[in-house]
Amino acid sequence: MKKSIYPHELVGKDVLVISSKNKSNFGIEGKIVDETKSTIKIEQNNKIKVLLKSNITIKIKQTGQVLIGKDLVKRPEDRLKGK
Repeated sequence: MKKSIYPHELVGKDVLVISSKNKSNFGIEGKIVDETKSTIKIEQNNKIKVLLKSNITIKIKQTGQVLIGKDLVKRPEDRLKGK
């Protein structure tokens, strides 16, 4: 099975954290407002939560697609280009 990288922009997506090494991050849901190489920022109840990509698994609410954070640890522009 070929491993695929999520080839789309994450900013603006509504997501739910379905798994996390940090138990306090489990269940966080909201809109992704920023993304760096190793973190994503999720807006929840008018507060910004910064989460390490390598520690979480998220589910995109619109599509139901599950993304493993370790697979997303790249600069967003590199991931979008497919490097």
